[in-house]
Amino acid sequence: MRSNGEPCVDNNRRLRIRLVVVLGALLLAAALVQEFGLAAYITLENLAKLKGWIDGYGLLGPVIYIALFIVAAVFFLPGLPLGILAGVVFGPIKGAVCAAIGGTLGAVAAFLIARYAAREMVEGWILKNKRLSNLDQGVRRHGWRMLVITRLVPLFPYNLQNYAYGLTDIPLSTYFLVSLVCMLPATVAFSFAGGSMASGGDIRVMLLYLGIAGVFFVFISLLPGWLKKKHGKAMDLS
Repeated sequence: MRSNGEPCVDNNRRLRIRLVVVLGALLLAAALVQEFGLAAYITLENLAKLKGWIDGYGLLGPVIYIALFIVAAVFFLPGLPLGILAGVVFGPIKGAVCAAIGGTLGAVAAFLIARYAAREMVEGWILKNKRLSNLDQGVRRHGWRMLVITRLVPLFPYNLQNYAYGLTDIPLSTYFLVSLVCMLPATVAFSFAGGSMASGGDIRVMLLYLGIAGVFFVFISLLPGWLKKKHGKAMDLS
C-alpha cells in the first residue's frame, strides 16, 4: 500500500518528464528554424521561395507546411504569409484545410507550453498587456464565448493570445474546437486570396477566388459590430 506522499511524488515526476519533453521539442524546433533560416523566409515577399521549398517535398508537402505553421505559432513568426501560402501551394480548398490544421495545432502547442512548461514567462508577458490580462477574467465570466470573440475579431495578435489562454481554466478540448471553427473564416479568406495568385493566368478563376476571399473579408469586418450587440460585456473586457 502506498504512503500518502507517493501519489504527489509520481505527479511531480510526470510533470518534470512532460516539461523536459516540451522544452526538448522547443529546442529542436528552434535549432531547425536557425539552421534553415526559416524566419527570414516567412514573409509575403518570399512566397515563391517557400512554395518551391514545400513543393520539393512532394506528397510530404502538406505535412511540412503544417509543421512550419506550428513552429511559426510557437516562435511568434507571422501567420499571414503562411495563410496566403497555403492557397498558393495547395490551391484554395486544400490550402484552407492545411492552414486550418496547422493554425489550430500551432495554437494548441502554444497553449500547452504556457499551461505546463513556461507559465511564469507567459505571466510576465501578460502583466505588460492590459487586454491580455483581462482574458482570464473574461473566460471566468463568459466561458467559451470569450474565446469565440477573440478568435473571430483580431483584438490582439494570434500568437500571443495562444499563450495567454494557456493560463486560463478553459478546457483544452473546448479551446481546440472553438479555435478551429472560429479561425476558419480568416483561414478561408487568406487561402482563396493566395489561390488567386496561383490561378495560372486564368482571369475568370482569379476573379472567382478573389470574390470568395472578398466575401469572407467583408464578413470578418462586420463581426465586431455584431458581436458588440450580442456580447457587449465580453467585448468590453477584451
